[in-house]
Amino acid sequence: MAENKTMSDEFKATGNKALTEGRIADAIEAYTKGIEIDKDNHILYSNRSAAYAKDEKYSEALTDAEKVIELQPKWPKGYSRKGSALQFLTRYDEAKNTFEEGLKIDSNNEQLKKGLKECEDEISRKNFDQSSPIGNPFANISSILPRLRANPKTAKHLSDPTYMAMLKDLEANPKSLTRYLTDPRMTETIGVILGVDIMSPDAFQPPQPNMSTPSESTSKPAEPEQKQESMETEESDEVKKSLEEKALGNSFYKKKEFEKALEHYDKAIELDGTNITFYTNKAAVYFEQGDYDKCRETCFKAVDVGRDHRADYKLVAKAFARIGTSHMKEKNFSEAIKYLNKSLTEHRTKDTLEKLQACQKAVKEAERLAYINPDLSLEEKTKGNEAFQKGKFPDAVKFYTEAVKRNPDDAKLYSNRAAAYMKLMEFSLALKDSEECIKKDPTFVKGHIRKGAALEAMKETTKAMDAYQKATDLDPNAKEASEGYIRCLNNDMQTRHDPESVRRRAMADPEVQEIMSDPAMKMILDQMQNDPTAASEHLKNPEIRKRIQKLMDVGLLTIR
Repeated sequence: MAENKTMSDEFKATGNKALTEGRIADAIEAYTKGIEIDKDNHILYSNRSAAYAKDEKYSEALTDAEKVIELQPKWPKGYSRKGSALQFLTRYDEAKNTFEEGLKIDSNNEQLKKGLKECEDEISRKNFDQSSPIGNPFANISSILPRLRANPKTAKHLSDPTYMAMLKDLEANPKSLTRYLTDPRMTETIGVILGVDIMSPDAFQPPQPNMSTPSESTSKPAEPEQKQESMETEESDEVKKSLEEKALGNSFYKKKEFEKALEHYDKAIELDGTNITFYTNKAAVYFEQGDYDKCRETCFKAVDVGRDHRADYKLVAKAFARIGTSHMKEKNFSEAIKYLNKSLTEHRTKDTLEKLQACQKAVKEAERLAYINPDLSLEEKTKGNEAFQKGKFPDAVKFYTEAVKRNPDDAKLYSNRAAAYMKLMEFSLALKDSEECIKKDPTFVKGHIRKGAALEAMKETTKAMDAYQKATDLDPNAKEASEGYIRCLNNDMQTRHDPESVRRRAMADPEVQEIMSDPAMKMILDQMQNDPTAASEHLKNPEIRKRIQKLMDVGLLTIR
């Protein structure tokens, strides 16, 4: 039992390391192996749930999270995992209930509190859209443009950049609809979308009960209502002007006239300081100018504005992503990772995820390079040699491995470790190290000899002979290589007199396995067996000839 626990912990550690490095598939595989050993380990299910979520496999993440709660119903993390998975699946009501259940266990858990608030915000947003008399008809601008273009009332507006900017703003932030209802263009637009003739903004307002008496309504002047109407018109004009300024800023941004773009974005902010996109667009200019401090400062302001005015999560995520990208440009990867993660918490996009993984990879590479030290590598190599001579082969592997980390370009280190692996009968690892040795230094004779020995031990006689031959080509006096070649040759000759050994060795070759499992090749071989003259016809086909030659080389086929 203790042994199983140790093995599952090893797989957990392997999975955690892979997940940290962005190797999500490897992490999932490691956690799965750990679960196979210890099926009641709730932490492994929890970690795999997180890995599935990173891989955007939210249904699998949910299944694992539910298993966590089943195994440990009093562990808050399980509820956090489940709630998060449900959020990604846009099942906000269920997610809200899950976070509430978790908070009953740990009322101070910040992660559960944050998840609950996000769900409540999303549910509130959804209820707003559903309760609105017209809903959100702008959810997909591209789908309604043909109708707007076909109607004379709205077709004339499509060439106006402020009108298009207004539509884009509504697509991203439907709550801003109320700001545009006094704009006659919006009245016409909604009428065309809904297929009704709406003459005024009042058509969107529910009738208000008249609480005054007839005498009061006739005796009181209408000045307050007129003033209110004037204020609403003035506000709408400011919003309209702000969008005009934004559109001008965008046009200058595209032409890379950044100072003029900044001027118009600033004017847009003066007119309407509640629109998050004005700030993110301004930050984009600073980013292009390489002024990353101002870019970040403006993005932080964008986040504050977005939070205060309940902007779409996607827009907040965009601001955080730009902060992260600016740090990435300055190679400040730790800060970049911090803010890219914040962006992904708000809204997951492939681009942001790829940037995060690139930063994590850069951090790992920087750590690897910082670890390189040839002097310390030599010390570890000496320790490895001493352990090898004393027959302490596991220790030798450990020292050689540390030496490789300290100086990964030294071919001899891989050769030494391959020799230690051979003593431990880890032939596949010895082969891998010998091939890496040859890759680092193709002229290093010992590397080819190590490869030949590993292949010989794995009964890959023909390949072993090739490796020994390359060593002999490099050094004709390499006794170990010539002896290995002769040994393999004698074994090969003995094996050829034993048909069963020939067949067994041949079928261990993946290429032979593929040929023998091909139905078309089976039919061709049957024809050749029953009709020897058929061979000449089939050999005219280069691909078939190549496959038949392979079967002849391994001794499975003889043509007379």
